[in-house]
Amino acid sequence: MIPSRVGGQHLRLAASRPNPGYRPSAASFKPARRPASGGSRNVSSSSSTGASGSGSAPNAKIPARLPGMAENDHDVERYLRENHQRLFENNKQWADQRLKEDPEFFTNLAAGQSPEYLWIGCSDSRIPAEAITGLQAGEAFVHRNIANLVISTDLNVMSVINYAVRHLKVKHIVVCGHYSCGGVKAAMTPKDMGLLNPWLRNIRDVYRLYEKELDAIKDEKKRYDRLVELNVIEQCRNVIKTADVQHSFEENRYPIVHGWVFNFEDGRITDLSVDMKKILGDIQKIYNLTE
Repeated sequence: MIPSRVGGQHLRLAASRPNPGYRPSAASFKPARRPASGGSRNVSSSSSTGASGSGSAPNAKIPARLPGMAENDHDVERYLRENHQRLFENNKQWADQRLKEDPEFFTNLAAGQSPEYLWIGCSDSRIPAEAITGLQAGEAFVHRNIANLVISTDLNVMSVINYAVRHLKVKHIVVCGHYSCGGVKAAMTPKDMGLLNPWLRNIRDVYRLYEKELDAIKDEKKRYDRLVELNVIEQCRNVIKTADVQHSFEENRYPIVHGWVFNFEDGRITDLSVDMKKILGDIQKIYNLTE
């Protein structure tokens, strides 16, 4: 379970759980011996999807960096099939273990959810909300996107906030970013990111708001880390600007909005001590939606 002392500077990482599934070993996929002259398919680092169901070689290339992958098409297909299948084996072991620990687990799970937390986090695969906080199934309503952004025109995140606050009656909303965020790093780079440009512009707007503070930080990593923190704070502000949160807080004194940052280097969460009441007071002259 998550430690009860949240208001301090750090939360300790929950004990890691071993993956119950197996992983195909590299030895199972030894590269086929290349013919002396160009009879084998070249497997390059570029990738796309697609394979022939008739036994012919796939017309797509598989990234050579896949663990345990061989150059032989048959071995590649077998690796991908078994790598996919292991998720079902993991699921079966997980379900069996839950029933062993609590015969009523799935009966209770099927009865409905009443989470106290809404978690708005980054899509980065290394920070699953439940794993790093010790929360269990049914205890957190989760939304994730690149760089944990809360954008008023994003109907996805706005719908999540609406449902979590008005229907699930969550007591806490956590915006959790992380140091070494690729989205924040990309936003700091003066480069055309194509389709990502409109999304990253929201982070660049945070840089613009705090340009003087950030430019005064000479160390690039520290400046990067500080932008990660400021981005989390601004997304908390965006959560507080929503009508759903303002109405609920006025009527019920919850949800409380928190800003956290996860550190990959030690597995711990830093509480940025976002002052929700102060932010609410500061913005209500312009963003008051409770009338």
